[in-house]
Amino acid sequence: METLASAIANSIVFVFGACIGSFLNVVVYRLPAGLSLISPPSRCPQCSHKLGATENVPVLGWLWLRGRCRWCKTSISSRYPLVEAATGIIFLLVFWHFGYSLQTLGYWVFLSWLLALSSIDLDTMTLPDSLTKSGLVLGLIFQIIIGWQTASHKGIAQQLMFGISGAVLGIWLLGTIRIVGSIALKQEAMGAGDEKLMATIGAWLGWKYVLLSSLLACAVGSIIGGGAMAVGILGRKQAIPFGPFLALGGALTLFWGEAILAAYLQFFFP
Repeated sequence: METLASAIANSIVFVFGACIGSFLNVVVYRLPAGLSLISPPSRCPQCSHKLGATENVPVLGWLWLRGRCRWCKTSISSRYPLVEAATGIIFLLVFWHFGYSLQTLGYWVFLSWLLALSSIDLDTMTLPDSLTKSGLVLGLIFQIIIGWQTASHKGIAQQLMFGISGAVLGIWLLGTIRIVGSIALKQEAMGAGDEKLMATIGAWLGWKYVLLSSLLACAVGSIIGGGAMAVGILGRKQAIPFGPFLALGGALTLFWGEAILAAYLQFFFP
């Protein structure tokens, strides 16, 4: 019975995550274009045909249509089902890690914000203020709720300061990297949106983990960027979006931050 209940719970979480991923696709497409997120309903961008109930089913709808509009046969990007499936998997990972808790609900929101911002940055090389600022505010609200769980004003104040200090350190840290990088490269190293995204990550994870997140982001970004330049995919001065690396650093830190820090301390201070 426990196995069956666990399988049902996991299925519900994945389906719920995939549905959220479907909405994230709408956000990624419409927000940069200044379109309403609510109206009109989902439709083919080519022929404007409104998608039916079966066509709108996350992941399966795209597979059912074989990646093409049912009416005009225009190709539908495979990123739609990939984002839906990825969101479902992310929701499962959070659920497995944090179980039935407020942290699970909060981190579902946090990672959904990071996924949407990463996708938009890949498409447009921008990180919308509406998402970075709202993500920061939600992070601070999350800290207040976690502090409220202790049923004391002191707990709320401590958690709120935890989030604020992380946000401030995040924006200062990326601001410093941006200035130093711009001087070294003799061109703009990163956009102001990256600083705001780092502040958002800091609001959710706190000052200690914002340091680790930025370190992981820079390490992964350097490896991938350097590798791409080495094989000729990128030019030396060609800009690449840094938001996805920051988001990845934040996600890795959320799940494995303690283990990474423990391994670091064990290696350097045995």
